[in-house]
Amino acid sequence: MPEPRQQLDLLLLPSWLVPIEPAGVVLREHGLGIRDGRIALIAPRTEALRHPATQVRELPNCVLTPGLVNAHGHAAMTLFRGLADDLPLMNWLQDHIWPAEAKWVDEAFVRDGTELAIAEQLKGGVSCFSDMYFFPEVASEQVHKSGIRAQLTIPVLDFPTPGARDAEEALRKGLRLFDDLKQHPRIKVAFGPHAPYSVSDDKLKNVLMLAEELDSGIHMHVHETAFEVQQSLELHGVRPLQRLASLGLLGPRFQAVHMTQISDEDIALLVESNSSVIHCPESNLKLASGFCPVEKLWQAGVNVAIGTDGAASNNDLDLLGETRTAALLAKAVAGSATALGAHSALRMATLNGARALGLDYCTGSLELGKLADLVAFDLSGLAQQPVYDPVSQLVYAGSRSCVKHLWVGGKQLLDDGRLTRLDEQRIVANARAWGERIAGKC
Repeated sequence: MPEPRQQLDLLLLPSWLVPIEPAGVVLREHGLGIRDGRIALIAPRTEALRHPATQVRELPNCVLTPGLVNAHGHAAMTLFRGLADDLPLMNWLQDHIWPAEAKWVDEAFVRDGTELAIAEQLKGGVSCFSDMYFFPEVASEQVHKSGIRAQLTIPVLDFPTPGARDAEEALRKGLRLFDDLKQHPRIKVAFGPHAPYSVSDDKLKNVLMLAEELDSGIHMHVHETAFEVQQSLELHGVRPLQRLASLGLLGPRFQAVHMTQISDEDIALLVESNSSVIHCPESNLKLASGFCPVEKLWQAGVNVAIGTDGAASNNDLDLLGETRTAALLAKAVAGSATALGAHSALRMATLNGARALGLDYCTGSLELGKLADLVAFDLSGLAQQPVYDPVSQLVYAGSRSCVKHLWVGGKQLLDDGRLTRLDEQRIVANARAWGERIAGKC
């Protein structure tokens, strides 16, 4: 006798299913089954319906993909959205953002700003994000409450920051957080030295030692501007990436954010070390920082993921919009219309992001046994017709308004566009109150 089919918790029946791995595949009229928070079944619709399920959900005109992975951001900075626009990076940072942070950033700011960022990202199809900001222990409370998945980084700089008098205190607090969260099913802790120009060699060596001891990621702004590279050549005699390589920081755990200024020697270092690059096209465009040569990196075999950066410099946390920008910009930079096609761009926003954060073993693609981190995009709208290739339509004609449902670990956090765990009206009111206080005293 054939073995009885195991009960599924949930069976999803979309019009299209995009597993990401293998690459370029679109499955039509297939079902995906979830059991105990993991993907337990991917099969043609007729076969899938033979499996008993506690709940069956029809998703007509929807494309089901892995949840998007926002590989770089500063979540709480949503409360600085639009505060200082249309300025070059160092002027924006030194004359506006750092003074505002010194005045306003405390635990309450991080709590409310992170909650706002999480809500915005969930509604935009993001199931996992990386956060590089102060008071990561406070951000962890919001991640835990919301149900989203996250990498939280311990901020390290040479000067005092909100929540830490110096880098040593920041690392001490971070190590306590690492210990507190080491068994958490959805939160991973990494180290976040700000940038080569703001962290000295001795502190970087300390970060490396701890990261190796704890098998943790290192997340860092690198080669964001031409000025940064020139300054490093004048002060250290080498480009920033070469300096980091000589210190031993590069490797599979290293996450190089921005990388708008890249030489052939830089690419060789990235390939040799198996480091990841996190591309933030809209922030780089808005701050006129430069262009990351994504196609060149892709062809060299470098893992390239996508991040929104913070809402203070973007000004949104719309990763699907970021993916479209990345695809279009890659073509212009490479001078080739074939550069970074839609399927590759979506891979950057899902599996490549998971790989950069060291999470590709459990998320980033729709494969049996992986966690059920999923998003359903509704392609029934006027602007998405007709649908020849759902991935192409999603990347080039879709928007975050197409996001209909989202699950993290099999738990539904967005149902027909509505947040299931967070109070959107309260979050908006909170953000408005912060805006009034900040605008009145800046």
